[in-house]
Amino acid sequence: MKIKAPDTVTFTKSGFCPGCGHGLAVRLIAEVMEEMGLSDKLLTVVDVACGSLNIESWKFDTVLAAHGRPLPVAVGIQKVRKDNPVVAYIGDGAAYSIGMAETMHCALRNDNILTIVINNSLYGMTGGQCAPTSLPGQVTTSTPHGKDPKKAGMPFKVEDAFGGFESIAYLARGSMTDAANMNKSKKMLRKAFDKHMAGQGFCLVELLSPCPTNLGLPPLANIDWIADEMMKYFPLGEFRGGA
Repeated sequence: MKIKAPDTVTFTKSGFCPGCGHGLAVRLIAEVMEEMGLSDKLLTVVDVACGSLNIESWKFDTVLAAHGRPLPVAVGIQKVRKDNPVVAYIGDGAAYSIGMAETMHCALRNDNILTIVINNSLYGMTGGQCAPTSLPGQVTTSTPHGKDPKKAGMPFKVEDAFGGFESIAYLARGSMTDAANMNKSKKMLRKAFDKHMAGQGFCLVELLSPCPTNLGLPPLANIDWIADEMMKYFPLGEFRGGA
């Protein structure tokens, strides 16, 4: 991460909670776009959840889609603006719950869309309820005694669901817990953007992100929790298109 933030991002009006990972993801996207010379061409689609606050944090042309529907909106934009990078920026709830059909069929069609999924293990905007990515035993507002995998299932792992789709261009997971992992995540985003701009097809980068407000943890403790608990279920790495 550079010392000076790109001119395309500002946090003076940010509505993100203290310690939230969305601001870090915004910064990484802006740096990659600056380095690729695409800052004035990026078109983004955000969900009505926490990611919608990006409208106040970045200066990219942005469309606000219905909950769970940024991907089909991004597909429509990409079909008429083929020379522009097009990003669907969504949370794990939008990607793997209400918008799961859209995510699945974009991957099946191998649509040339770059999807960035922020995985914080719960529903952030609506009060911290249990999500498909919540861990076994995790306490949320809708699982006050801890998530029971027999009732709610095990954490959804996108590499298990989409790893067999041989046509997709790129599938990876990074983390925003420390400088080393931030740098690795940035390289994943750069690789995804390169493949996207080359028209190779569907790219998805998932980023493990802290949500101190809903997890009820101080920011540093939340980072430790991601490293000690989330990564047991969500290994980092490239699962498709890494070579």
